[in-house]
Amino acid sequence: MSGQKGKPAAPGGRPRTGARVAAVQALFQSEQAGENPESVIAEFVRHRLGPNEADDGYGEGRIPEADAKLFARIVRNTAAQIESLDETIGRALAKDWPLEKLDPVLRALLRAAAGELATPKDPPARVVINEYLDIANGFFVGDEPRFANGVLDALARAYRAEEFAPAPRG
Repeated sequence: MSGQKGKPAAPGGRPRTGARVAAVQALFQSEQAGENPESVIAEFVRHRLGPNEADDGYGEGRIPEADAKLFARIVRNTAAQIESLDETIGRALAKDWPLEKLDPVLRALLRAAAGELATPKDPPARVVINEYLDIANGFFVGDEPRFANGVLDALARAYRAEEFAPAPRG
């Protein structure tokens, strides 16, 4: 894995993408600082989500256009089932590359995606994969997006195999 850009490009009017970017950042912060996910959610809703009079861009970690409800749902669902999500992610990784060895931002991204994929079928798995792949491309400049694509595909097939089953002939 070769490096991070720092923050993804602004999703430009895509509140659901903004929510996912914020969820990745919040899960990262929760893990790195050892903060309770509910505290991180509250901080993000108060200080990082939505427009800011001084700067409506992505400066200072702000995500001006984000669906706050989706953001909170992703973080809560992911935090509530982190152990089982980590087991599933671990099965999608090479045996010599455990989850703990991954870049912490990539780990947060995979956890957020797994948290969404582990919930009912909305949105479709392919949408979840595409959204998190876009986010990975925003955060990383090296091989991480390609790596994430393979893991996201494996996670989608683990959680939503029925969406990948061949259509019945008839």
